[in-house]
Amino acid sequence: MPSEKPTYTAETWPIATCLHAFAPVDKQGLAMHDAPAEVWDDMFAQVADVGFNLAELADSHVRPADLEPSRRDEFLSIAKSHGVGIPSVHLQRQSVIMPGHEEKNLAYAHRTIDAAAEWGMEVFSTGLHQPFSDAQKKALWFWTAEGPKDPDDRDVWDTAVKRIRELGEHAASVGLPLSLEMYEDTYVGTADSAVRFVEDVGLDNVGINPDVANLIRLHRPVEDWRELFAKTLPYANYWHVKNYTRDEAADGSWYTSVPSTMEAGLINYRQVFRDAIALGYNGIILAEHYGGDSLGMCATNQKYIRSLLPKA
Repeated sequence: MPSEKPTYTAETWPIATCLHAFAPVDKQGLAMHDAPAEVWDDMFAQVADVGFNLAELADSHVRPADLEPSRRDEFLSIAKSHGVGIPSVHLQRQSVIMPGHEEKNLAYAHRTIDAAAEWGMEVFSTGLHQPFSDAQKKALWFWTAEGPKDPDDRDVWDTAVKRIRELGEHAASVGLPLSLEMYEDTYVGTADSAVRFVEDVGLDNVGINPDVANLIRLHRPVEDWRELFAKTLPYANYWHVKNYTRDEAADGSWYTSVPSTMEAGLINYRQVFRDAIALGYNGIILAEHYGGDSLGMCATNQKYIRSLLPKA
């Protein structure tokens, strides 16, 4: 469901970086949210130095809903001084159906939507994934351990739909799309379920963030990436992109995956971008990477992405 936006080219397409390269909490225990101006300045200097002029703000690093107006202005001013804009907020692991946290998380999401509008952002991104399990916290790669699962329960499904619809209506009232990130074992964790979920929500501004790489990295049987994109791209209104190499035994006895450049991994993004553009996708593309030099890898991937986009 692409919204009406300018027609972008390889040179003008909005491509943002994630901030995974920067620790949410420093060695002294100080959260990035509460960091002094010089820490934020160094972060955005690095972002700009590798060639990005946009950065997604995940609430793991800074919570727009909880930042005092003076600090918000300071944060945005520092970013602007380096030529970096903040087009989107990604509210993560704050599911509106997380047992025991439903109302708290719903209220937080509402406050974040208001904050996103006040900050001048263009997208409110979230999902139904929950905080890491203890096993995921201990694993080298969190996706190799089992995490929380949305229940196979129609009443819980209906509650999730109702709450996301409520958030979507709020987002629409302030001119924002709401994008739901695909994530394993949630109601937006398979292609068919994600499509059914957004269709049940039934709002034009609520779509899918087809982060298919979240699924192909799993050490278990997974859907074919081609089918995942074919079914979800028509509903895309924001897009996290990354890639993994993947290998598996033909008899299903073992699976493995490792983060890679977008060009070298299992997903053929050259074809996927052609398909997305043919379907009319013209939203923000968010380069994401786990492990190693995350920022450097996102910069490498940005160059690759621009080589695939329509020329002027």
